[in-house]
Amino acid sequence: MVANMKKSYFLLFLLSSLLLHSCVTYYQKSAKFNKLFESGKLEAADKLLAKDKKAERRKTRLLYYLNRGTLAHLMGKYEESNYFFEQAYITHEDFLAKPINEALAFVTNPTVTDYRGEDHEVLLIHYYKTLNFLQLGKNNEALVECRRLNIKLNQLSDKYQSDNKYRRDAFIHTLMGLVYQANHDYNNAFIAYRNAVEIYQEDYKRLFGVDTPEQLKQDLLYTAYKTGFYDQVHKYEQLFNLKYNPSEESTTGDLVFLWNNGLGPIKSEWDISFVIVRGTGGMVTFVNEERGLFFPFPLESNNSAIGTLSDLEFIQVAFPQYVERPTLYDNAVISTNGCTYPFEIAEDINAISFKVLNQRMLLEFGKSLLRVALKKAAEYQLRSKDDKLGAVLGVVNLATEKADTRNWQTMPHSIYYTRVTLPAGKQQVSFQAFSKKSLQDNQREDFYSDVKQGQTQFYTFSSLR
Repeated sequence: MVANMKKSYFLLFLLSSLLLHSCVTYYQKSAKFNKLFESGKLEAADKLLAKDKKAERRKTRLLYYLNRGTLAHLMGKYEESNYFFEQAYITHEDFLAKPINEALAFVTNPTVTDYRGEDHEVLLIHYYKTLNFLQLGKNNEALVECRRLNIKLNQLSDKYQSDNKYRRDAFIHTLMGLVYQANHDYNNAFIAYRNAVEIYQEDYKRLFGVDTPEQLKQDLLYTAYKTGFYDQVHKYEQLFNLKYNPSEESTTGDLVFLWNNGLGPIKSEWDISFVIVRGTGGMVTFVNEERGLFFPFPLESNNSAIGTLSDLEFIQVAFPQYVERPTLYDNAVISTNGCTYPFEIAEDINAISFKVLNQRMLLEFGKSLLRVALKKAAEYQLRSKDDKLGAVLGVVNLATEKADTRNWQTMPHSIYYTRVTLPAGKQQVSFQAFSKKSLQDNQREDFYSDVKQGQTQFYTFSSLR
């Protein structure tokens, strides 16, 4: 009897531990790393990741590479950053060649499969690689990343057809244009800028509330003029209600400054209860009237799950959801030689993240409901044979019912940019970010830039707060 009691207590402890662990999100599991990263202790955060010898064999190895790449970039270790981002790229390409093990996910939950990355996360791999190459002065390699980006953008457009889905990225086209223009390839720069303007006007304003940046308009007119597309200059002058005034070539150079503001959202989970409505011919419908959700599942008459599903009254299902991390700063400027240049938002990664998850939420609902229903059916079948074992399976099912809360949590909340034209030579430039909360939180960084005549230099600043 004592032995049986010990076994029962051990089983209870094991199940309780499993249940407690299942409630922890990916962000909470990485709490120590996140605290170091968000407080700007980058070296310590990187060392913490580097000590994990099993990270490259886990289901989250893509996120490991993305985080290591981000940290190295922020610390100015651009070669090292590109190594990790290239590993992330290779890992994702390998995933594309392999089917997802849906059967395994149905047995437990989606976290048992490899994390493959969201569409916008994959594009940001090339964003960072492009920036790294530009900082290293390797403009040709940066152009290679632009070509990779173009391939990814074409794949994204082919993947989704609806105009209400995130299927084109205006900022990535803008970035390609900036790189082409810096390399004096004005024809390709014009094409990239033209595509960006189209997407800002047709998609971004409607889906994310992001307008076409004024700097993009100027750059489009400039590259159209430099390419000799004077009819396009006239067309876009009318579209933008602007007058382009070409300036004579002078002893000036450009600074393109990109500001990564804040941190992107984190994934959490939420639970929804569904009532089971039984129909004829094996039809089972999961209903949540409060949210207006109805999901019918036709089951074949010889399916053994019909009998057990017909006994269910309701089930509770876990789904992923994003939680925004609001930015401390809402605007910033560059000041130099008595002039001030405002930053303009070019990419709202936070808004895109919410949109990407929302556009596939019906699919998430359907897969999660079917997963929970099949697990419940197995539990009921086992209860009919052995009530205690059935109860144990019920606890296990509850403990393993978990949404996939993994995502790239070190990417920025939003990306801003501006272009500054300066005389050749050493110039002092000040970056200032302004807090929405108090003047004490305002941020200022001064730096010097050796401006080269006829050349473009790229600078990046990241505000993690």
